[in-house]
Amino acid sequence: MVAATAPQLKLKIGTRGSPLALAQANEVAADLERLSNGRVTGEVVTFTTGGDKLTTERLINAGGKGLFTREIDAAVDDGRCDIGVHSLKDVPGALPHGQALLAFLEREDPRDGFITTNKLKSPKDLPKGAKVGTASLRRETQTLALRPDLEIVTFRGNVQTRLKKLEDGLADATYLAMAGLNRLDMAHVAEPIAVEEMIPAAGQGIIAIAARPDDLDPEIVDLIVQLNHAETHLAAMAERAFLVELDGSCRTAMGGHARLKDGVWQFTGEVLKPDGTERWGHQGIAQADATAEELAALGRSAGQQIRASAGGDLPAFDDA
Repeated sequence: MVAATAPQLKLKIGTRGSPLALAQANEVAADLERLSNGRVTGEVVTFTTGGDKLTTERLINAGGKGLFTREIDAAVDDGRCDIGVHSLKDVPGALPHGQALLAFLEREDPRDGFITTNKLKSPKDLPKGAKVGTASLRRETQTLALRPDLEIVTFRGNVQTRLKKLEDGLADATYLAMAGLNRLDMAHVAEPIAVEEMIPAAGQGIIAIAARPDDLDPEIVDLIVQLNHAETHLAAMAERAFLVELDGSCRTAMGGHARLKDGVWQFTGEVLKPDGTERWGHQGIAQADATAEELAALGRSAGQQIRASAGGDLPAFDDA
């Protein structure tokens, strides 16, 4: 008598359609198939999000944070997808009701990468009045804080689109996350900028898996949770708590980063004025064995200290 085999389970994985987003979703699909010994297979379902449709304007002109996740969130809510795979930096502090972030994959390089056609090392090396292409308010203000003479031009689009704009001479330099470049085997095009020089966006370099756990087979939930990387999870708790404390949106330029270094957790956060002329920062530490709740408290405390330093009201960009 032939033993019965367990039925195959197909998991619909929602993601954006860019090459980087597809690489991330396929990584999750491969991991789940490996962990389940082939019993679970992933079917990647792509979406064009509101953020993907923007080509020339800032996110604040079209609704701010959440523009890269809303269509995928809706598909998870109505059952068209079982899970959503997101770059954590794109995920708003408040998730849709019933959804949870079930796993955080091991963090890739969180640094920003600086890119020029002539391989300059830093914004400091640009000639006076050079154009820097970015749609990130954080990168814009951090650049102006370092070099107020530079001109910022709006760059939107995926990795390939932004590199093409640079090649076409629309700017002299741009930035891309090293994490994304590494996942696309394109790290050679950029010069990494130290975290101390440009504090990354909260969640930068982290892939997160969102789902409605009450609607999933418990076996699937258990598999997804196995993908969670403990250290990355703790860093994410601190950074997202910082974001929520400051009501982080695409109107305020801010960076927040947690890392385990020299035997302690270190959190560094900052908020900048739109023109880069002022910045408010805070650094805090927690013990290496700190819990998720303690890391979240570390992030919240940094946000509270920065808000107090800034006088209570955070500087925000206008719709322009």
